[in-house]
Amino acid sequence: METKENKNTGHREYTLDELNDRMMVCGVDSRVGDYLNRCIEFHTFPAPGLLIGAFMVDYALEELGARTGEKLYAVCETRKCAPDALQVIAHCTYGNNRLRIVDAGRFALTVNRGTDQGRAEGVRVYIDPGKLLRFSTIHAWFTNSPGFNKTMNNQLFDEIFSAGRAILSCERVMVKVEGKQKWKSVTCPKCGEMVPDYSVGADGLCAACGPMGYYERAA
Repeated sequence: METKENKNTGHREYTLDELNDRMMVCGVDSRVGDYLNRCIEFHTFPAPGLLIGAFMVDYALEELGARTGEKLYAVCETRKCAPDALQVIAHCTYGNNRLRIVDAGRFALTVNRGTDQGRAEGVRVYIDPGKLLRFSTIHAWFTNSPGFNKTMNNQLFDEIFSAGRAILSCERVMVKVEGKQKWKSVTCPKCGEMVPDYSVGADGLCAACGPMGYYERAA
């Protein structure tokens, strides 16, 4: 990771080596430190939400009593940063259909085991507003306070490493589980491509030729 320096203020963010040194100074467990490094490599930079997300996933796995390599499922209540921690640490991804995003805007995630029943017991971990008050820099960053600025990033990293789980709470929850949906292949009359029948609209068009269209063919 390259060092980033603000030319106007002379502020320089920690390098990856310095981040690892700070983890040790702040008492981060070596297991979590490994998670943090793997998450940073995957995410390509040490976003604060990613670092907190790694602590959240580690907490959830411990409370669930999950074994290394166990097949797990997850729901993340934000699209920002935390999903990457789930993908790296718990191996719950979009591609393997074991990660679901419910974009409620809350910095929270739930991990559960698979089941053939309609519900599964899971562990939900979230940033606790009451506990967050003890950590002024994280609070300023998390609430998007005008008092927080980029020159405080190193201070923020230190506070995240020192806080660890101290800003988090967890609860046992029952997660709604949907079974695999049966489908058949149909051809969209507009683009001519094949799609699952459940993805076509009332007009018979696939979603990409309708409300989810995101491109136009180049001339």
